[in-house]
Parts: sequence; structure tokens; C-alpha cells
Amino acid sequence: MPGFLRTIASRAAPALRQQTVSQRASMYTRPAKEKIGPVETTIGMSMFALAILGPSGWILAHLEDYKKKE
Repeated sequence: MPGFLRTIASRAAPALRQQTVSQRASMYTRPAKEKIGPVETTIGMSMFALAILGPSGWILAHLEDYKKKE
């Protein structure tokens, strides 16, 4: 059994030691080409808030309906 494990370890070790290829995100450190206005910012933030809080608000508003057993 130890010889079997030694064989597996000797074959797997080089593969595990190789440098992994890291993927880099294409991020830029320069300022944005176009400025986003306050109206666009407000609309975007409100849409995110609605997407996150809307479903949970619906469930909490209809909690009594979910508790009823039919």
C-alpha cells in the first residue's frame, strides 16, 4: 500500500507544483470617459435597491397569506 501511495504522489506532485495561470480582469485605472450624472446614479441605485429589497418586502407583506394552511 505505501508503494502505491508513493507512486500516485510521485506522479501527482509535478502537476500540483506547476504555476497556475492566473486570469486578470480587464480593469482600467484611468478616469471614466463620460461622467455619470446624478439622475442616472439615482435611477441605477434605486433599481438595485428594488431588485434586492423588492422580493423580501413582498414576502414580508404577504406573510400571513403564507402562514395559512389550506
